[in-house]
Formats: sequence, C-alpha cells, structure tokens
Amino acid sequence: MASLSVTADALFVFGVVALALVLFVTEFLPIDVTAIFLMVLLMVFGSDGVVNLSQISATEGVSGFSNPATITVLAMLILSSGISRTGLVQILGRKMTAFAGTNRDRQLLATIGVAGPVSGFINNTPVVAILVPVITDLAHAGKTSPSKLLLPLSYASMFGGMLTLIGTSTNILASDVSARLLGHPFSMFEFTSLGVIVLIAGSLYLMTIGHRLIPERVPVDEDYVTEYAIEEYLTEVVVEPDSPLVGQTVGTAIDSVEFDADILQIVRDGEEYIEPLAQMTVHEGDLLRLRADRDTVSQLADRDTLTLTGSPPQTEAELEPETESAQTLVEVVIPRGSFLAGKSLASSTFRQRYDANVLAFRSRGETVRDHMDRRTIRAGDTLLIQAPPDSIDRLSDNEDFIVAHEPDEPHYRSEKIPHAIAIMAGVIGVAAAPWATLGSALAGVTGVAAFQSLAALSLPILVTALAGVVAMVATGVLDPTEIYDAVEWDVIFLLAGVIPLGMALEQTGGADILGTLVAMTGLVLPPIGVLWVFYLATGIITGVISNNASVVLMLPVAVEAATQIGADPFSFVLAVTFAASTAFITPVGYQTNLFVYGPGGYKFSDYLRVGGPLQLFLSFVTVAGIVVIWGV
Repeated sequence: MASLSVTADALFVFGVVALALVLFVTEFLPIDVTAIFLMVLLMVFGSDGVVNLSQISATEGVSGFSNPATITVLAMLILSSGISRTGLVQILGRKMTAFAGTNRDRQLLATIGVAGPVSGFINNTPVVAILVPVITDLAHAGKTSPSKLLLPLSYASMFGGMLTLIGTSTNILASDVSARLLGHPFSMFEFTSLGVIVLIAGSLYLMTIGHRLIPERVPVDEDYVTEYAIEEYLTEVVVEPDSPLVGQTVGTAIDSVEFDADILQIVRDGEEYIEPLAQMTVHEGDLLRLRADRDTVSQLADRDTLTLTGSPPQTEAELEPETESAQTLVEVVIPRGSFLAGKSLASSTFRQRYDANVLAFRSRGETVRDHMDRRTIRAGDTLLIQAPPDSIDRLSDNEDFIVAHEPDEPHYRSEKIPHAIAIMAGVIGVAAAPWATLGSALAGVTGVAAFQSLAALSLPILVTALAGVVAMVATGVLDPTEIYDAVEWDVIFLLAGVIPLGMALEQTGGADILGTLVAMTGLVLPPIGVLWVFYLATGIITGVISNNASVVLMLPVAVEAATQIGADPFSFVLAVTFAASTAFITPVGYQTNLFVYGPGGYKFSDYLRVGGPLQLFLSFVTVAGIVVIWGV
C-alpha cells in the first residue's frame, strides 16, 4: 500500500475539485460555463500562469477542445441529428403505438423495446428528445398517465446507451481516458455483452417492480388547464366604451412591468382570435381572455374600465378556439443549450418570436403560475404555452425546444432514410470490423498476400464519424447549416473544460492519494467489494454532477486503487463507466432525466423512489457481469 504524501499541488487540485462539485450541484453557473471556468483556473495557476500549482500548461488546458473524445462526440451528435431529421425513430415510434394500443403493459414494453436498442446506435440523448412527444401522445391515446411511461423511457435509453461505444458521450470520453491511463481504448462492441445483460435486467425491473413504484403525477385525461391548476388565473373581461385600452394594440395595452397579466385571446363579434395578437387593436366591446391572478384583474378593472364576465374558461377545450382543429396548448421542454436556458421570459424574445403565451411552467418539481416573467428558466423546465399551429410546428423544428406533442404535419426527410442508415452502418462497420484479422485469415486461406492490406481499412471511430458527417451533408440528409444546430455546444464545452481537470488530478498526484484512500477498503473487502464500492460511489456522484464530469474525476482514482490492491484496472474502468452512464437517482445527473421531468410531472423524490432500488439492483448485476466476463 502506497503511503500518503499530500503536496501543495494536490491540495490545490482538491480545492478545484471541491469548487467544481459545489458549482455543479448549486448550478450557480451553467455547467458548461462552470467547466470553462475550471479550465481557466487550472491554466492561471498552471505552468504558464502565476504559479505552478495545477501542473497544467496553457496547451494542456485547451487540449480538451482538440481531444478525440470531444470531436467524436461532436460528430456523433451531428449524425444523430441526421437520423432524427429523416423521421426514422418517429416511424418506429408509430409502429410501437400501433403495437401497444391501450394495454399499459404493452405500452411499457414498446417504450423500452424501442428506446433501448435504438439508443445503442444513436446517441441516447436525442433519442429521448425525439420519443418524448411520441410516448406522451401514446399515453394519452391509451388513457395512461404519461408519468407511467416517460421515466422508463429515460431509464431504457440509458440501458441501451451501454450496448456500444457510441451509445452515449460518456462511453466515448471514458474510452479516451482509458486509452491515456491504460493504453486500452474501447472497441465498438467492447462491452456489448454486459450491456445486453444490463438492458435485460433493467427492463425486467421496470416491467415488474419499477412501474408499480411510479406515481401517476399527470392525470390520464389530457387537460392542461386542470393539470397545471391554472383555472384561478384565467379570466374574461369586456372592454367598456370609455376604457383607455380602446385603440391600443394588444402588445402595449397592458403594462407588463406593472401588471402580471397576458391577453390570450380576443373574442369580437363571435369570432375568436389567437394569432397574431401583438399588433391587433383593442376595440370597445371586445371580450379579452386574460392570464392573471384575481388581485391583478381587480386592479386592471378599476384602472382600465373593464367588466368581468363571470364565466372564465375552466378547461382546455374552452380555452382553445372552436374554429381551430389543431392543438393550441402544448408543453415545451427546455433542453440544455437552449437559448432560453438561463434567461427569463422578459429578457428573451420567446413570446415575440413564436407568438406564444406562457400560461405556467414547471421548474424542478414546482409549478409556477404567476410572476413568471422575472423567473430564470432552467434546463429541464417545462413551459405550458398557447400558440398557433404554425408556431408549434416551428418550435418542433427547433433544436432549442422539445415539444411534448407530435406535430400534425411533421417535416421529415423520409426519402433519405436509406442514405442515413447506410451512412451509420458504414461509420460503425468500418470502425468495428477486425480488418487486420480478416486480412490475415484471407491471406492464409487464399495465399494472396495482398489481403494483408485490409488492415489499412481499420480506422478509429473519430475518423469514421467525421466521414459520416461529410457523407450526410453530401447526400442531403443534412443541410450544411444544420450541422451547427445539431451540436449540443454545452456538452462540447463541458467536455473541453473537465478533461484538463482529470489531467491535473493525475499529474499532481491527487489521483494517487484518492486511490490509496479507497484502496484501504481492500484491507476489509475483497477486490470485488472494492469494485462494487467504486460503482456505487460513481453512481452517487453522477447523481449530483454531470455524468461526463464524474467519469473524468473517478477513472484515474479507480485505476490507481485497482493497481494498489492488485486488481485488473480495466474492470474498474468498466464499473465506473457503467455507473456514470446509468444515473437513475436524481433528475439532474443525466440529461434524459431532465427531458422527462416536466412532461411526467415528477417530483425530485420520484427518481430516488424508482431509481434507487434500480441503481442498487444493477450494481450487483453489473459488478457480477464484469467479474464473470473480464475478471477482477
């Protein structure tokens, strides 16, 4: 057992790690900004900075941007976007809907059966983003609470993400770290056997125990007015002839700074208007449907000569115009990287850009119904909006939003499905095929030495993924401008920022110190017990910080601990990777959990209630699988 010798350099890096944990947990800054701040801090106190405490040079500090893992993740996000634009996943979702019908068990089986396998070959984050509206519509059509299906959707995508190297960005990053520490990067199907075991075991849990633990947070009947309890915030008023509102436009009629109110509709001469209202002039006798609390309405009535009708809309059907067949009330989820994340409704151009009214929103389990303009919108928040059908279509086409309802006329490039499938098959096939082995075998059988040159076809996933991006643009699967929208830049900046932190932990000896401390558990536990401790510790840490950050921090420590107790470091690398890629116990540890947080109406405790037993169950399954397949 190595002795503990804590240097000033190691103490500094421990301080940076502690600061990182605080910032990630509190979300004082967006996670990508936090990562860049940490990178700058390491460089300022690095070998090219004011004092060499982090042992990170400026070149090493920015190396995360050129790291193969970062570039590979970037390329895979673009490829996943190309697949989604063809509508392939949505088509599978419709077939799933036809299979499931109104039977809840079949709905759950179909959700897991599509999300799991597909997530092995398309990055699981966009898979969930694509399937949220499909599953929500499936639930409502089958008279099932969406809460019963959306959390299993997120969990199943995590199971599936562990089928291949490209299933999740965490796998790609872990492969790069493993290559640096052990000289052993992951092959495409390195851990597929274990991934299949995890997928089957996790699916059985969801089908038998998990779905019984999930509460029905969202009512079966699709009525957003009731679900969000905004009846008390909907009012109808009539504009009197002497009202100062007469002659003003809707956009200027109500002072949004003084009054927390929005004009949702105008009813004039029996005709209902919802779009676009901002430039519409208010006339005497108009009936205005407002979103406002009772005190605000009372003040408006006194000041602006408005008369309450006494019959405000109480249901979604009453709030939607009878002449409109399309849905005008929808939920919109804010993913990480959205232009709205970190802003308020007042400081953004959301309303003006989409002619949309926000009636309420859910944020971390809280439903906000008043004074919404000044509240900061966070990733994972779900807005209940009223918008015309064309605005909803534009929201659906925008990567900044996840609309929890499939558009009636989706704009898919279904004619490009064969191209997209062929390109993805080429990306995976060229990277995964054992060309050198195949060439040697053919040369031995045929006696033709030229077959040995097949080894030259062996290319890393970085190269094949970038080639796939070029192919998707060349074949028209993606437009050139769409590749920039496809990239989740917050993920890229997060990777670029945390990679130097992992390097600093190694170079200052911090990983050795932490590894020694954990290795002390080997005095009372066998190696398999220490392996299990690492799995659980990684799962807990990932629940409060990002999965990519936890991999960067935990892998060097795991390798050092394994070395000191005489265990196989690669088995420990796999345990950390699987634990970080299957974070079930909180909504903030994994982005897919955030995607379903609002539409499912979940509370924070629901993730621990359902995901806690699942995490513990899979800790035994995964560790046992690693020991049987790779040893320890």
